[in-house]
Amino acid sequence: MDVSVTLAIIVITCLVSIPAFSNQRMIDDLIFYPPAIAQQNQWYRFITCGFIHGDWIHLAFNMYAFYGFGLTIELTLAEAFGGVTGRLLFIFLYITSLFFCLIPTYIKHKDNYYYRSLGASGAVSAIVFAYMLLNPTGGIGIIFLPFSLPAFVLGPVYLIITSVLSRKGGSNINHSAHFWGAIYGMVFIIAAFYFLKGINVPAYFIDQVRSYLGAL
Repeated sequence: MDVSVTLAIIVITCLVSIPAFSNQRMIDDLIFYPPAIAQQNQWYRFITCGFIHGDWIHLAFNMYAFYGFGLTIELTLAEAFGGVTGRLLFIFLYITSLFFCLIPTYIKHKDNYYYRSLGASGAVSAIVFAYMLLNPTGGIGIIFLPFSLPAFVLGPVYLIITSVLSRKGGSNINHSAHFWGAIYGMVFIIAAFYFLKGINVPAYFIDQVRSYLGAL
């Protein structure tokens, strides 16, 4: 029986996050803190910050979203590239997403001693947008609303909102990580399928959207 990488990541994240709720030293050691990276070369913080969360709601929301989309992407990559290769690609996508989604934040705040960030939201955004590219007409539900929207509709709306909120600032949510995580997830999927399988994902995405709109 194959081991689900998605579930393994969720378990590891919970095992790290839950003890950290009541352990400030643990939070301080793992959180994304740009000055510590710039001045002390603590580059691991790009990754470790994705395994800690602010509270139960933060953790639950991220892991719920990751579970819903992660299983689909993991299975899709395993079917496309083979079980082992596909799951290794899935792990690589998730881990590198944690890093790349925070590069703009690091550049902006590397000398800001008051800035900190934590959570897996950037990597989760990468997985969600990988899903959008590979399943553009798949429905994505919106919390508290009794309907879902096609992924190709909700995706651009999400990017616009996060871009505006990132520019606006003034909140404790790192909208920049959400935005760049989403962009990185799409770039990763396009590159992986093109260079490893010779598949043009953007062309597939457009064909799927055209067929969906033509059937309306």
